[in-house]
Amino acid sequence: MLRILAISQRVLRELVRDKRTIALMFLAPILILVLLSFIFNNNASTKVNVATVGVTKKMNQDLENVKHFKVKEYDSQAAARKALDNQRADAIIKRSGVDYTITYANTDATKTSAIKLAFNNVRTLENVQELKNVLQRSIKTNAELQAKLAQVTHQTSPNKATPANKASSKGKVTSKYVYGDSDTNFFDKILPILMGFFVFFFVFLVSGMALLKERTSGTLDRLLATPVKRSEIVLGYMVSYGIIAVLQTVVIVLVTIQLLGAEVVGSVFNIIIVNLLLALVALSFGILLSTFANSEFQMMQFIPIVVVPQVFFAGIIPLDTMADWVQKISYVIPLKYAGDAVSSIMMYGTGLTKLGGDLGILLGFLVVLTMLNIVGLRRYRKV
Repeated sequence: MLRILAISQRVLRELVRDKRTIALMFLAPILILVLLSFIFNNNASTKVNVATVGVTKKMNQDLENVKHFKVKEYDSQAAARKALDNQRADAIIKRSGVDYTITYANTDATKTSAIKLAFNNVRTLENVQELKNVLQRSIKTNAELQAKLAQVTHQTSPNKATPANKASSKGKVTSKYVYGDSDTNFFDKILPILMGFFVFFFVFLVSGMALLKERTSGTLDRLLATPVKRSEIVLGYMVSYGIIAVLQTVVIVLVTIQLLGAEVVGSVFNIIIVNLLLALVALSFGILLSTFANSEFQMMQFIPIVVVPQVFFAGIIPLDTMADWVQKISYVIPLKYAGDAVSSIMMYGTGLTKLGGDLGILLGFLVVLTMLNIVGLRRYRKV
């Protein structure tokens, strides 16, 4: 019993001395819970943009009255389709006589379902109102016939009333999907982000652990004792681990697409390029943080602080449902830009030339982190 207590006291003393572990156990969960409360405790909801062509003003007004719906009427199908292709509309509702054709962007299954539900509700209200009008006309016609029958004694041929079944005909509704089909679900929306997340997470972890092992084993110290420049050391590590990152990225992307059957409108090669750039950012990030860790356990402590927030602000949780100031945190999240770029390639077929903003920011992350790595080695050699 005394030996058990002695061991317990020794372990407790070591834990108390390790301030980083104490902070991880108490502050990190609180930080994540507070962050989640800011994300979910917000009354905002995902906005749905609908383009209409040839639709009655009444239907436009009814759709506009649906919460979080924004409706814009277009003069032609071509103009509406341009808005859909430019991601300014989530669906096009076109009326031809009594028939409707609905074209869904279908890049977000939640929005597609919301539009279907809203359209069906509006059509139901429209049909109910139409039946009321038919009934009122029938009552009026019957009243006129009874008045005429009271005035004349011979048989009178009544006016033909509008058949109720013809007036209240619903017409045909045709659904079309730009991306996927009616079976597309929310997982297809987050798949490009999950793909990038696993690339980022494993490259970050492996590179950080590997360099940490090099330092704790004394290999890095011996290398720093040579005339080799710090920049050459950093770039050398990035090239070596970068080759592994390239292979890992290609495997993850191809297996995700082939095994899970994800539909890709654009080029698979472009998807690999974007995720490869993200992997290099994760590589430089892992190398940088490894310089602040003295053990593998301390390296693991960075995961709740660095990796977990990537999921929250990458787009798995719709950013437009968050408060404005919370959304701004996503501007410093590399995975957010990679997720946006891959989603555009997979769902819209966007080329790399049109993704210059996202790719430029990822490249900026890579350059800044690489420079910080070079500066960070001054802790171990002041030359």
